[in-house]
Amino acid sequence: MNTSAGERLRSLLAGACQPGIIAVRVGRLAVAMTLVIGLGACSALRLGYSQAPNLSYWWLDSHVDFDNGQSARVREDLDQFFQWHRSSELPAYADLLRRWQRMAPQDLDARQACSEFETVRRHFNTALEQSVEPLARLALQLSPAQLDHLERHHRKSNQTFEKDFLQGSPEQRLERRLERAVERYERLYGPLTPAQQTLVREQLQRSPWDPMRTQAERQRRQADQVQTVRQAQANPSKAAQSVRELMARIATSPTPGYPAHSQQLVQSGCAQFTALHNSTTPAQRARAVQTLQAYQDDLRALAGAL
Repeated sequence: MNTSAGERLRSLLAGACQPGIIAVRVGRLAVAMTLVIGLGACSALRLGYSQAPNLSYWWLDSHVDFDNGQSARVREDLDQFFQWHRSSELPAYADLLRRWQRMAPQDLDARQACSEFETVRRHFNTALEQSVEPLARLALQLSPAQLDHLERHHRKSNQTFEKDFLQGSPEQRLERRLERAVERYERLYGPLTPAQQTLVREQLQRSPWDPMRTQAERQRRQADQVQTVRQAQANPSKAAQSVRELMARIATSPTPGYPAHSQQLVQSGCAQFTALHNSTTPAQRARAVQTLQAYQDDLRALAGAL
C-alpha cells in the first residue's frame, strides 16, 4: 500500500486519473490485470479504456521483461480480461457513479463513505478473481532472470516511495501529501478555498498513516510475490491456489497488528473525505455532479460499444 488508506479512499471517491491506484493492494503482478479500475476514473476515459490492454501490457513488461514467446499469451489474456470487464463490470460502475451523483449534493457521514468504499472493494475483488488463472500461467513462465528483473523493479519502486514519503522534514513530507490530496479533490470539486486546504492539512496531520510501517508492508508483499512464483513453479498443479493465497495475504496481511491498522486507516480516510465534502459549497457540489455524470456517460458508452 503505497499511499494511505485515507488518500486511497479519496482517490476512489474523487475519481482520480491514476491507473492502478486501487490495484496496488494486490501486488505488482496483479496491477496490470486490474488497471481498468484506475482508468475508470480518468477524464480521458474512453481513450484510456480503449488502450487499457496495451497500457497494461507495457506496465507489466516493465516489471518482468517478457520474451517473445510470452508476449502473445499475455496480450491474449489481457484482451480477454478487458472484454469481460467491459461487459460485466462497467455497467455496475456506471450505476455506482449515478448513485454518487445523488449523494453529492448532500452532507455525508463516515459510515456512508465507508459503505461506498466497500462496494468498490467488492467489485475490485471480483476483478482479482478473474485474473487468478492468467497470473498463475504467467508465474509458471517466469525465468530466474525475470524474477531478478522484478526484484530490481521492486528496489527502484522502494526508492521512489522513500523519496516521496520518507525524505525531508516532517513539514516537507506533509506538504507533498497535501499537494497530492488537494489535486485529487480539485478534480472532483474544482478549486478548494484556503480554508478547505487548511482542513485537508489538519486531517492529514491527524491521520494514523505511518510511511515507515507502509514501506515495511510493501517490502513484505514484494518478497511474498517472488516466493509465490517460486512456489507455483515448484508445484504447477497448485499455481492458481498459490496466486489466490497471495492475494488473500495482501488483502489481509499476516503481519501481526497490520489488519487492524489497515482498517483504522480506512475509517480515518472515510472521516477525512466526509469532513472535506461537508465543507464544500453548492457550486462545488454541482461541479462534482457534473464530473460524475461525465464519467457515467463515458462508462455507458464504453459498455455499449461491444
